[in-house]
Amino acid sequence: MRIPRTAAVALASAITGAAIVTAIFQPWSDSGGDSVSPSAQADSSSDASANDSAGEASLSSDCLSAAQIYERLRPAVVEITTAVRAQNPLAPPSESSGSGIIIDGDGTILTNHHVIANADSLEVKFADGSVAPASVVGRDPGNDLAVIRADLDGQELTAAPLGDSDELRVGDPILAIGNPFNLEGTLTQGIVSALDRAFSPGGNTRPVRNMIQIDAAVNPGNSGGPLINCQGEVIGVNTLLENPTGDNVNVGVAFAVPVSTAKRSLPDMLAGRTVSHSWLGIAGQEITPALAKDLQLSVEKGVYVTLVASGSPAQEAGLRGAFRSELEASSSDVPEGGDVIVAVDGHTVESLEELAVYLDGQKKPGDTVRLKVIRDGEELSVEVTLAEWPA
Repeated sequence: MRIPRTAAVALASAITGAAIVTAIFQPWSDSGGDSVSPSAQADSSSDASANDSAGEASLSSDCLSAAQIYERLRPAVVEITTAVRAQNPLAPPSESSGSGIIIDGDGTILTNHHVIANADSLEVKFADGSVAPASVVGRDPGNDLAVIRADLDGQELTAAPLGDSDELRVGDPILAIGNPFNLEGTLTQGIVSALDRAFSPGGNTRPVRNMIQIDAAVNPGNSGGPLINCQGEVIGVNTLLENPTGDNVNVGVAFAVPVSTAKRSLPDMLAGRTVSHSWLGIAGQEITPALAKDLQLSVEKGVYVTLVASGSPAQEAGLRGAFRSELEASSSDVPEGGDVIVAVDGHTVESLEELAVYLDGQKKPGDTVRLKVIRDGEELSVEVTLAEWPA
């Protein structure tokens, strides 16, 4: 199965997510262009003997050289090959490849969901050249994460220590190990270019939030591989690259899912579950003084609701959007008439990202939230029962 070579990020009307965004990104899960598409975590603060017993590297608090990091982490990076049966029974299955991160000695591997999505069979190749079949354990499609497990035969593995992506700063040095274009065990390096990016591949899909932007050279096949700090800890899962020309090559702007996001999803994934995310069902934008003046709003901070998804919890609760349809939203200036969300469950909200992070991090499908809404200058309290993000 082939992922489109480009995917335009557009208005995600079925989300509490981005407003109108125009950018083009490419998942890194193909092999030369033909791609498909914690409860158990390494404790880097353990003493050396504990790390050695778990097959993990002993790390110091000081920066290591790139060569040291590669030597210690390369055994924990695998190549994942997927096969998808052709509809024509006489045709051979299509294959593609990505990368993965060993997170325990039992063969548990963290990767991107788009690397293994729709695969009929999985095979893992380890750094020593050995190969083993694998199966999917759990999924988090909303964050483009998955866990698979290799079927081992007494093989000893090195697990990668998981670090703390919340401590990252713009300018911090980073490294990436993966298998771009089937070039196994490729190491590249760069810096953290930006933090807290949120992107969606379009099609009303959920944006992946808090992504780490990097300038390290990464390409198709790097998907699912580790983003590593200078202490040799995994602080992200390499996922997307900006692809403005559609040429499927690195242009120095790439993105990784932070390991903090992976840690939140790991307990469910390791238990064999598919992680679900709460859905409100709006699109909107942050209110600025200029926007407040143009729309004659009575407040200068909050989330201006631009669109309410049909059949969404927001629609059922009676929230109002400024636009009546996505088509109208994509071709018009923002009109008056939308609700303004200024608080959720008593927490002040000043941006769409704040609202989205609260709902995704603190609430589950089926939970009820209370929104403080300004409508036509009057304050309202709106109760919304969140649903599961639509597939």
